[in-house]
Amino acid sequence: MVAYIGKKHYQDAKGFLICADGGGSNGSRRSGWKFFLQELADQIEIPISVCHFPPGTSKWNKIEHRMFSFISMNWKGEPLVTYETIIKLISATTTKKGLKVGARLDKRNYEGGIAFSGDDMAKLNIKTHTLHPKWNYSILPRKDFEFEDI
Repeated sequence: MVAYIGKKHYQDAKGFLICADGGGSNGSRRSGWKFFLQELADQIEIPISVCHFPPGTSKWNKIEHRMFSFISMNWKGEPLVTYETIIKLISATTTKKGLKVGARLDKRNYEGGIAFSGDDMAKLNIKTHTLHPKWNYSILPRKDFEFEDI
């Protein structure tokens, strides 16, 4: 969904920044996370910079306060009995400052337990940042691309 909305509203974007928690499926040490971000960077042809919050600090993530709290307030007291109900409540979330939340149900089946080899990881075009390189890096499209260090 992000690629569809972003392409429409940010046609001249030179990069994409993701601030991510340090654990879970998007953790800084997760091979699959980096592998699939590389596929996205190749598809959208702009670098994706990732800055992971240090372990145990997800409460600093602004999305927790700027979006998820409003979603929670919007569906407070509503029984979440169907996906349709959940999507409808999320999509109806707005704030006084103009945030509008979009949601859609992804019905695709995803294969679990995929292992990525050292060769798979060696093909990634990752440039680590100077500050905390294990948590901060950019994934560049796999083509000729000049990148200015952050």
